[in-house]
Amino acid sequence: MTETGRLSHVEIDDTGLPAPTPEIEQERRVAIFDLLEDNSFVPEMREDRAVPPGPYRLNLSIREGRLVLDIRTEAGDPAGEVHLSLGPFRQVVKDYFQICESYFDAVKKLPPSQIEAIDMGRRGIHNEGARILQERLEGKVRVDIDTARRLFTLICVLHFGG
Repeated sequence: MTETGRLSHVEIDDTGLPAPTPEIEQERRVAIFDLLEDNSFVPEMREDRAVPPGPYRLNLSIREGRLVLDIRTEAGDPAGEVHLSLGPFRQVVKDYFQICESYFDAVKKLPPSQIEAIDMGRRGIHNEGARILQERLEGKVRVDIDTARRLFTLICVLHFGG
């Protein structure tokens, strides 16, 4: 990871969305913390416009039914904006929330072997969401799989309210 090809700040604009549950809020905090600790985020040149060097500030929001990644330099200057349809994410987000709900319930009452099986399923769905995100960002922003996984968690948080 280069110093310039990374995120230094992440915000979620959840204006107008319902308040997240305590579990969702915890997922959000952990994902942002982990994302800022280690990430690879490289906006790609589009329409022959040079991309200013990072590190970058990222604001995630949902506008008009689309996921918006507002990318800025550390000084706050625009570095790009990516709009993605939420359609390709709907089923995997739904599956992810269902298995997370099962996981949170299991932690309270099931033996470790069953919790582990549910957690493996949760990780598999999470990886699928990250893969979809990488595909959707192709030609716009390069991210590694760990960065995509953490960003997918944040998309789920936004999707929860949207």
